[in-house]
Amino acid sequence: MIENLVKKTVWEFKPYQVENIPCRIKLDAMENPYPLPESLMKKIVEGIEKIKINRYPDSSASKFKGIVSSQVGVLADNIIVGNGSDELIQLILTAFGECGDRVLFPVPTFSMYGIIARSLSLVPEGVPLIPPFLKSPSFPPLKKGDAGGLKGGWGDWELPLDKFLTEIERIKPKVIFISYPNNPTGNCFSKEGILKILEMSECIVVIDEAYYDFSRKTFLPPPKSPTIKEGGWEGRKNLIILRTLSKIGMAGLRVGYLMADREICRELNKVRLPYNSNAVSQEIAGIILENRFEIQRQIDTIVSERKRLITCLKQIPDVIPFPSETNFILFKTAKDSKEVFDKLLSNGILVRNFGDDIYLKDFLRVTVGTREENDEFMRVIKLVDTEK
Repeated sequence: MIENLVKKTVWEFKPYQVENIPCRIKLDAMENPYPLPESLMKKIVEGIEKIKINRYPDSSASKFKGIVSSQVGVLADNIIVGNGSDELIQLILTAFGECGDRVLFPVPTFSMYGIIARSLSLVPEGVPLIPPFLKSPSFPPLKKGDAGGLKGGWGDWELPLDKFLTEIERIKPKVIFISYPNNPTGNCFSKEGILKILEMSECIVVIDEAYYDFSRKTFLPPPKSPTIKEGGWEGRKNLIILRTLSKIGMAGLRVGYLMADREICRELNKVRLPYNSNAVSQEIAGIILENRFEIQRQIDTIVSERKRLITCLKQIPDVIPFPSETNFILFKTAKDSKEVFDKLLSNGILVRNFGDDIYLKDFLRVTVGTREENDEFMRVIKLVDTEK
């Protein structure tokens, strides 16, 4: 009975499930490992005490947008706040996609682009990235003892620009998503290549800058740029930039925002639910951004630890880490990734295992933790690597 009522596209795919796996060191979800400073927590408590929770929140999140506006140099009318980036992705696809329309993105990438597209009866299309092993079209089998001699040939995953442009012409997508830096590979694609995609595309192009705070690379025009004029994005009318606060310490608040031409924002606001951002999240996020220097110290430490962790991983004979401009590191092992994952977990350390993923077989991803957490991760993975 229910099968006949549920939309076919919903019935046919499995829900995205986040397992709650007990562990002592959690390094699987790209979270900031540091708690908020006490001085900042005090300001947050004072701010929360002023909230009238018996009243609806500000539907437009005007105070929070004003804070973002002052920091990034974009007018508040060019900003929309969402319940995390996931909701903003859903808004974009709801506003610009109709049943059967194509949504294009590189793969592997953030899984929600495809999941949300399918849930809305859109058709996700992926263009495989060029694996970083000496420009080879595929990864060679990595056997124990191989990695030491291959480390010098491994670099960034590349976006195949010619193939991507061909697919744009062939399938005529309504929306393109590009994660910059890309999750899970950790690298930023060629900026010139992405600008070419923007130039050649007649559809909406979304640059997802979820990890901007770690890469400091953006497609947002500089403040007071002639590109941005009275709410219009001259020359970039089809561009949407996504940002999130989840990666820098506010994952529990579910706060994201997008920046785009005011005409795009007007259309997106037609499908945005009126109270999609709650009062508590708006208040706390605003306070944290106003005291950003407190969080910036943590971000700087994470970046420093990322560099140290990559250096340490390179010294393990049969582990190959990939360059990263995020708060995580993708790495490949000579052993079965499930075996490595299980042994790490048996020692209380949780990372992300990609298992038999078509693009990421025997790959794992580790979030950069505190120095102590990273040291423990390195201690255990070295033991795993030397085991027969």
